[in-house]
Amino acid sequence: MRQRILTILIEKMNYLNLLHVAVALYLSLVLVGCHSESSTSTSVQQTKVKTVTAPVFNPDSAYAFVKAQVDFGPRIPGTTAHQRCADYLSNQLKSYGFDVTIQKGTVQTFDTKKFTLKNIIASFKPELQSRILICSHWDTRPWADEDSIGSDLPFDGANDGASGVGVALEIARQVRALPPSIGVDVIFFDLEDYGDADGTSESSWCLGSQYWATNLHTPNYSANFGILLDMVGNTNAVFPKEEQSVSFASTAVNKVWKAADEIGYGTFFSPQTLSFVGSDDHVYVNKAGIPCLDIIAYDAKLKGFGDFHHSHQDNMSIIDKGTLKAVGQTILQVIYNEK
Repeated sequence: MRQRILTILIEKMNYLNLLHVAVALYLSLVLVGCHSESSTSTSVQQTKVKTVTAPVFNPDSAYAFVKAQVDFGPRIPGTTAHQRCADYLSNQLKSYGFDVTIQKGTVQTFDTKKFTLKNIIASFKPELQSRILICSHWDTRPWADEDSIGSDLPFDGANDGASGVGVALEIARQVRALPPSIGVDVIFFDLEDYGDADGTSESSWCLGSQYWATNLHTPNYSANFGILLDMVGNTNAVFPKEEQSVSFASTAVNKVWKAADEIGYGTFFSPQTLSFVGSDDHVYVNKAGIPCLDIIAYDAKLKGFGDFHHSHQDNMSIIDKGTLKAVGQTILQVIYNEK
């Protein structure tokens, strides 16, 4: 009898052990299934937000574009150098498949002189509604008025003017080689730097963008947002978030600074928001109804644009290919991930 009872107990224990094993196996399969679904869901979600790798920005090419402008001489409105540079910029953009027009208009400067301005406007895939505007000024200030020597003489304007144009030209070249899914516009504004230095009249600056803002090259022209390139080539450049840009185009600012950080150029693009620009071309682009930000180097410690600003030191010696690369590659990353 004892043996029979013992046998029954052993059989029941074996049954319970098997039951426990089966339950554990079932729960494991359920958990694996849930984990698999979660992984699949995460994978799908990651696929949706996967960034597009932009083409490689060539800093040597951008540097050559900057030098080509400087080689013409100071691009002062009304001079031969100004006209020759206009022809060069127009032809370069045409060679990259952009539709190019030169917007002309008569403006009067603060010293009562009259000039025929030339805004160089280029469009890639103008038929597309979704588009980004890249702009810079291409003229040179007539005087090195912040220099202690030769303050009444012109200067090269390698950084102040030519650097932004050089970056934009290399962007245009890359856009031609590998077209993005959106349209791209490039505008080189004239007569940005012919302003009253005493600061009493902000409207004496940016005459080209002011003219364009009230005389759009295309009726009802619009873009997702604009990016102004102003002084983007000097060594050790840092680009804080400019206060007016944050006010008018915060979404675009966040896109650009995030892109810079993601591709390894966060040290160039400071997260600090500073008020250091009075009137610049982006102000008038914003007034035209297009959110526009300003990428412009500023030394927060020295509270200025650098010793070379509006001086004879603004020449090719201060142009840094690493800075051109940081700005250009960041903008390409933004363009190729815009929908």
